[in-house]
Amino acid sequence: MSSSISSLNVLPTDTIEVRYAKITEVIASLAEKYGRKPGEVQLMAISKTFSGDEIRPVLHAGQRLFGENRVQEAQTKWPDLKAAFPDAELHLVGPLQTNKLSDALELFDAIHSLDREKLAAKLSLAASQGQKLPKLYIQVNTGEEPQKAGLFPSDVASFVALCRDKYALNPVGLMCIPPVNDVAAPHFALLAKLADQLGLRELSMGMSDDFDVAIAQGATCIRLGRALFGTRD
Repeated sequence: MSSSISSLNVLPTDTIEVRYAKITEVIASLAEKYGRKPGEVQLMAISKTFSGDEIRPVLHAGQRLFGENRVQEAQTKWPDLKAAFPDAELHLVGPLQTNKLSDALELFDAIHSLDREKLAAKLSLAASQGQKLPKLYIQVNTGEEPQKAGLFPSDVASFVALCRDKYALNPVGLMCIPPVNDVAAPHFALLAKLADQLGLRELSMGMSDDFDVAIAQGATCIRLGRALFGTRD
């Protein structure tokens, strides 16, 4: 277990309420340590693979921001959960195929994986037809890994300009997932630099193993799954 998730002092015997309290306390403490404003760092609970029954206790504990990786999986549980908790916010953090766009627009409040012109064009078309678009984050492949989705850093500025000028889209931020075996800090620093250069306010970065580093580098949204829900099957 990494130092990041260990610093939460979350135990297998802890209830969801205790886990949630510990996690939010550590996030607030780290934000203060690194000179961040109160409430500037949001916790996103990654609920992929967990059922609606497993998610409800987290909602009852007070968590309202959640992330899912797959449109189809989210469709099986989140319509009922959103009906019961209308103030819950759901973000898509996994890849989005254009043939799933219509379903995604009905369900998600934000998409963190905008990374190609075809998807931008489809989003623009939906907006022109009166569809309200979710918040959009551009996914950056900071490690330039060929098997991973996301734009290479050198292509981000031109893609943001394309979104804004050609497709009338206004992305709010950037998202990245550093390579598994790399030190995360340089990747987060790069993402923060790109966002600053492009006038983007939001940084979706940091997971259970590196969220402390992400907070230090300016993350506005950290994505935690097993720290809150426990180990996935």
